Amino acid sequence: MKRSNSAGRLTALSTVMAGVLMASAACGSPASPERSVTPAAEGALPRIASVNARLADADAKVTGVDARPAGSKAAGGGSSGAGTAVERCRTGALAARVGAVDAGAGQRYAPLVVTNRSARACWVYGFVGLIMIDRNGDALRTRTRRENVQPRRVTLRPGAGAHARIHWTEVRSGRETRCPASARLMIIPPDEVAHLEIPFTAAVCDDGRLDITPMAPGTRL
Repeated sequence: MKRSNSAGRLTALSTVMAGVLMASAACGSPASPERSVTPAAEGALPRIASVNARLADADAKVTGVDARPAGSKAAGGGSSGAGTAVERCRTGALAARVGAVDAGAGQRYAPLVVTNRSARACWVYGFVGLIMIDRNGDALRTRTRRENVQPRRVTLRPGAGAHARIHWTEVRSGRETRCPASARLMIIPPDEVAHLEIPFTAAVCDDGRLDITPMAPGTRL
């Protein structure tokens, strides 16, 4: 991972991290709202939960991705992930890359893929933080806009990946005369402080705007 002592870069990282930490309560960790259940319905809930868990387990065996809601248990009463509690994916357990770019009419779309490179299952939930960096190692203005998409928890087995869709435009807008060229991308996984840094060659217009969706199963758009 490349590091830089640039004051502008550190300032940008601090700004993004402040936003990530402030938003973590809202979309970094799955919520568990209280529910009111009538006595008649209460007896049916264990059976429904058992069926849902079995379906989720079957899907996870095929895709390598567990999309069960946060806090759910594997069939048989144990926690998902070989009978042990599955924890949030830490930055050190993840690798990242930007997949193939889909281009058209000045618009660009690409999957930002994170892969579990550890030996244990872990989960991701919510939005990543992003900072673009130029070829000199200085931070570029980056306006990350979260898409209006409901986050979901995605559990990753070792070697499995999840993705978020990045969108940007290379069409100048307003008074822009040029769009700064990015060379690398700093990524802060959901609820994390440490970051990953990967190659990202793009000329992002609209004052450095990157649209991002929450993490979702699979590695393709």
